Amino acid sequence: MAEQLALVIGGTIGGLLLLLLIGASCCLWRRFCATLTYEELPGTPATATAAASSGQQDRLCQPQARTPPSRLPGVPFVVPPSLQGRDWVPLHSGEWAHTPWDPHSASELLPHNPSCGLGDACKVGAINPELYKFSEDNSETEFPAGCLGRLWFSVEYEQEAERLLVGLIKARQLQAPSETCSPLVKLYLLPDERRFLQSKTKHKTSNPQFDEHFIFQVSSKTVTQRVLKFSIYHVDRRRKHQLLGQVLFPLNNETLAGDCRRIIWRDLEPESLEPPSEFGDLQFCLSYNDYLSRLTVVVLRAKGLRLQEDRGVVSVFVKVSLMNHNKFVKCKKTSAVLGSLNPVYNETFSFKANATELDTASLSLTVVQNMEGDKSQELGRVVVGPYMYTRGRELEHWDEMLSKPKELVKRWHALCHTTEP
Repeated sequence: MAEQLALVIGGTIGGLLLLLLIGASCCLWRRFCATLTYEELPGTPATATAAASSGQQDRLCQPQARTPPSRLPGVPFVVPPSLQGRDWVPLHSGEWAHTPWDPHSASELLPHNPSCGLGDACKVGAINPELYKFSEDNSETEFPAGCLGRLWFSVEYEQEAERLLVGLIKARQLQAPSETCSPLVKLYLLPDERRFLQSKTKHKTSNPQFDEHFIFQVSSKTVTQRVLKFSIYHVDRRRKHQLLGQVLFPLNNETLAGDCRRIIWRDLEPESLEPPSEFGDLQFCLSYNDYLSRLTVVVLRAKGLRLQEDRGVVSVFVKVSLMNHNKFVKCKKTSAVLGSLNPVYNETFSFKANATELDTASLSLTVVQNMEGDKSQELGRVVVGPYMYTRGRELEHWDEMLSKPKELVKRWHALCHTTEP
């Protein structure tokens, strides 16, 4: 019995000591935490304001007051003076929080134009709809005067398989010779005009939707020398084909780069019914920008060229020369097109020419055939310029360019035979 009584007394004493140890630890922990709290910095606007008015200091010390102190207990910062005038609302947890504030007061903190009113001030988080507007696609709504129609198509070249993928998408505003239009499209890969691919006929519509795909097998070495030709026909009741227009699209490195599908649209052009001249014809555009003092030449195509018989590969290019007082100023060349009597270029050149020099300046466009080795042969030439150098259609082309600044003026010109010195 004595031993059991001793054990009970010892356990009771040990429990009391443990409780005392826990209580002492809690007291020490509270004191330690109290030493880590931030003190209000001296000289702050809130302290100076509280010291100046004792009545205000009494109100700040009462937690039941409507306006709490600028720094709540346990908050390690000072409330800015611009936010001290806000109302405080007691929460259920005993803490304090700001009431919702008027967003118009934020305009004082935001940059704005002094000449604008308060309603014009910027607001944080507002979305500017101008940044999310896409440029409008006017390709189906804006057509130039006299337009024969417009064709949409896609081009993609697979390098490994050496295949040219052509997608025929749609056509709009086709000008049919009768009230109804039943169009179809024939696709050529020039200079081969004997073989072609043909789309299905769309009946009684001037805005056909084709959505057809065609494949041309063509080597990667010669694909950049080829030209896609789209000929659009109207099929009448007797199944006769009447040409509505055509599109010529040269294949170049920029178009076929990246093995990606490109969607392109072009306006239809009429087929030239005039027979070619004796030495062939050349089509190009002229434009003059008087503000930039730039003379622009766009070499489009040639037809009916009389190529010189030569062994090897035949290639033809156009040389564009700017002359002043019959003296050479600058010369530029197109890329050479292989084996075609009707080469297509669509290349643009620009020359620096002041407006005061146009009365004495002229342009000479010469079609040249590369011969065997480093030799070349001129096939024909056309010169356009003022009355000092030209007459007829060449003079009319030059004068029309000057009368329509910044516009491209397109015309065909007959090539004249030249004798090289």
